[in-house]
Amino acid sequence: MDPMDPAALARSLPEIDPERPNPARIYDFWLGGSQNFAADRDAGRRAAEAMPTLVAAIRANRAFLGRMVRHLVADLGVTQLLDLGSGTPTVGNVHEIAHRANPEATVVYVDIDPVAIAHARALLDGTPHATAIRADLRHPEQVLADPTLNEALDLTRPVAILMNAVLHFIPDAYQPGRIVRSYLDAAAPGSYLALSHAAPDLELPDEQDRMLRDYQRSTGVPFTNRTPEQISDWLTGLEIMPPGLVTVDQWRPDPDAVNEPILRTYGVLARIPAAS
Repeated sequence: MDPMDPAALARSLPEIDPERPNPARIYDFWLGGSQNFAADRDAGRRAAEAMPTLVAAIRANRAFLGRMVRHLVADLGVTQLLDLGSGTPTVGNVHEIAHRANPEATVVYVDIDPVAIAHARALLDGTPHATAIRADLRHPEQVLADPTLNEALDLTRPVAILMNAVLHFIPDAYQPGRIVRSYLDAAAPGSYLALSHAAPDLELPDEQDRMLRDYQRSTGVPFTNRTPEQISDWLTGLEIMPPGLVTVDQWRPDPDAVNEPILRTYGVLARIPAAS
């Protein structure tokens, strides 16, 4: 079996239903990746047809992640990255971007989806300074106690915590702000939090509502858009790095970036203040 073949992986993992669309694999499809099934592609096409600015937002968010990782490693000297809710390996993986800037940088991927982790482990086989663990980011104490994570990362030293396009899958009942704070409390002073999050779209609210109803019905996964003000509440006590909390296409954009309308998605980089 080719470990990177999605159909073969589905047959080898009895808990996987390839007929049920999965958010990580739909995201991979929107980015032009190959680690997705027919059900994922069907759901992804319906969503893109319902919300015309969706795919542009997905690609802008992935580009934001790439710029963020480059900035953290190349400019800010970060050598440890914890990617929570990393999803299926796809276009522009964190470890590849980080290692171009610093081959010694360590990346730990965390995801609950067994297909995503199986693909990640296959991709990372033989790759130094990068590993993947299957865990539920909603339970920080379990993630942070994982032996593989603690072997790879030294949490007494600064680390970049990445929560890219994942917190909108966590309903308010799970207290996403508490989850964010738990990871921050475990990180050393000088650590960073980088996150992106979907927001209510002001230009196409009806289209967004229709898209989300179908997306949640087909995947069975909740989705909560949040305003910039709600996201800002999670950042209390942190140093917000320039340019602040802005739409992902406006966060340190590349000079030659194509400017096109995107479904409203916000991104930010924040730092835990150094100990006085």
